[in-house]
Amino acid sequence: MLRRNIIEDTCSRIIYFANKQLLKDGICIHSPILKLGVQDNLFITNNLLSLYAKCFGGVHARHLFDEMPLKDVVSWTAVLSAYVKDGNHKEALRFFDIMKISGEKPNEFTFSNVLRSCCAFGDYVHGARAHASVIKHGFGSNTILCSSLIELYSKCDMLEGAVQVFNGVANADSISWTAMVSSFVQAGNWGEAVRYFIRMIESAVPPNEYTFVKLLVACSFLGKDHIKLIHAQLILWGARLNLVLKTALVDSYAKCHEMEDALKVLKQTSEQDVQLWTTVICGSTQNKNFLEAISAFRHMVGNNIIPNGYCYAGILHACSSARALQSGKQIHKRIIIAGLESDISVGNALLDFYAKCSHAVEDVKRVFKGIAPPNIISWTTLIAGLAEHGPTDECFLAFLEMRLVGQQPNSFTLCNILQACATAESPIETRKVHGFIIKTNADHDIVVVNALVHAYAGQRMVDCALRLVKGRSNKNVATYTVLASKLNQIGCHNLALEIINHMRDDDLKVDGFVLSTLLSASANSGDMKTGEQLHCYAITSGFGRGSVLNGLIDFYGKCRCMLEAQRVFSEVSQPDTISWNCLMHGYALNGQTMSALSTLEDMRLTGAKPDSITLMMVLNICSGEGLVDMAFEYFHSLRHLYDIKPQLNHYSLLIDLLGRAGRLEEAMSVLKSMPFRPNALIYKRLLHACKLHQNMFLAEELARKGLVLDPHDLEFYVVLASIYDEAGRSDLGDSMRSLVVKC
Repeated sequence: MLRRNIIEDTCSRIIYFANKQLLKDGICIHSPILKLGVQDNLFITNNLLSLYAKCFGGVHARHLFDEMPLKDVVSWTAVLSAYVKDGNHKEALRFFDIMKISGEKPNEFTFSNVLRSCCAFGDYVHGARAHASVIKHGFGSNTILCSSLIELYSKCDMLEGAVQVFNGVANADSISWTAMVSSFVQAGNWGEAVRYFIRMIESAVPPNEYTFVKLLVACSFLGKDHIKLIHAQLILWGARLNLVLKTALVDSYAKCHEMEDALKVLKQTSEQDVQLWTTVICGSTQNKNFLEAISAFRHMVGNNIIPNGYCYAGILHACSSARALQSGKQIHKRIIIAGLESDISVGNALLDFYAKCSHAVEDVKRVFKGIAPPNIISWTTLIAGLAEHGPTDECFLAFLEMRLVGQQPNSFTLCNILQACATAESPIETRKVHGFIIKTNADHDIVVVNALVHAYAGQRMVDCALRLVKGRSNKNVATYTVLASKLNQIGCHNLALEIINHMRDDDLKVDGFVLSTLLSASANSGDMKTGEQLHCYAITSGFGRGSVLNGLIDFYGKCRCMLEAQRVFSEVSQPDTISWNCLMHGYALNGQTMSALSTLEDMRLTGAKPDSITLMMVLNICSGEGLVDMAFEYFHSLRHLYDIKPQLNHYSLLIDLLGRAGRLEEAMSVLKSMPFRPNALIYKRLLHACKLHQNMFLAEELARKGLVLDPHDLEFYVVLASIYDEAGRSDLGDSMRSLVVKC
């Protein structure tokens, strides 16, 4: 007897040590246990079962369990727990059913594991049965099990059940209250989550850091004032600002556009990890602080924190939004070194970055080839990139290849391919895509229908667009907005104005967006009567603000009613850049040059920022009046003061103005300083200026460069021949004309 006790004690010590250290070698004791005949010692076999479960998982533990001569609730719970840890929740619930049939009485640990499986599996039926068993076995007031039940009912969208469970808890603790707060957050009932937190405080139950983390999620939707109140409560209760809580605070402030407060929280403690920095990077990007996001990434790397896939995807989004090509390429190198290029989320972020930032289609195609296998987001981003930069044929081929590999396009894919059809002005491809949409029942999606309307109307296939709209039962205000906008853009102003009648027939109310488009159509068609009726409608319907008022300013300006345009402008409480541009444009159309330029100065004094459209209007005004010096001054002052990046048409207008004024050297200087490659039109305009001011030598250079860009443009030969004739070189002029005949 003494010898047996010594053997059992030795086996127990060995298994205990192996369990504690998670030593797989401890399993070797199993064989001596069998040989020495101590397998009927339930304490030893349960410890051995626990070791099997920890080291080898539920399947091996189950094999041992089935061989055990004696079993108790600890044995059953050990196997059940192993299944739960393995994520094999279906088997765990099946095993619990066997346990009940066996007659073994579960304990609170058994139920805790069962409820975890029900939660993970979303199994309401098993959960409700487990709840009944919890009550039957006398654990109805156990706060841990009640918290698990609250979580279960919440995940099964049974919030009322969660509330009933909570109300049945006599002395709810922090865990139970936090579970209820979490339930309301999960259900999107932010206000109720905060109200339960207030009840928790009134009940003198101290919140923990998890309570605050859940509350901060709700406050991200309720606004910055709620975040500040919870932040104050956090300090008041002395909650430790650990990494989880710190990250939640930073995320909440960022979502409410309070990046300054978010960065203050970041600096409060020295603790940091990749999740925290990813939150800062994504928060800065969401607030359009793209350069700050890139700077945050550099700080993170400087602090020796290794980025993960989510972090790389976030910083690439910042780079693509900022059009920071070089920064994005540097990050791409880091991704390759980290071996994350094939990661689907990182690959898609890289694809999006190159599609938006790089004009080299090969960059987009190369990244796409590195994604294995590409998903629907990958294909859609590739098609969008090819539609934007690449040959449209390649875009259509990519769409075909996507379908051949069995990837079903979604609404975003279809909208992008339709955009490519509109850009390429390819009616055949548009009809093919339309056929595919009908075949796959994708026309039930109103977003796809609206994209089709946009494609047809944009290609002047007006009858197709109108038939499509009239034949739809699921059209909405956006459908008519798209149609009216495109009709107005292609010059079908009267057809655009008829939209209001179609909307009335379909019992759809005109909103501010449609109203703005219709006002533009009225202005472009010179339909004063309809425009005035729309003005009355805007007032009676409460649309006298924002884009509608800007549309009215534009309308009255184009209709030569500047007094009315000024009156509408005075009704704008805070005029934005568009408001000022519309007023300035109205003055310019009416020949009131000084009033237009005075409007620009008033705009600057109020703090509104001129944009590229403002600059274009100013250059046009100066060009019309021959104000060369003023145009030159505005071009340089506006771009430097307001960080306006002039486009090719801005440079073209300034060069043309300088050329016509005879300042050809200055025009050439501007031409050489452009960050763009000149087109043939710029050379042609300067060539005409050379003819006007009889500069034959410069004309020859300009004609040569222009013909390199467009060898088939005969105007270069004709103008140069005329310049030769005026310079007394009729022989060279005849030579140019002979080249025209040959062409």
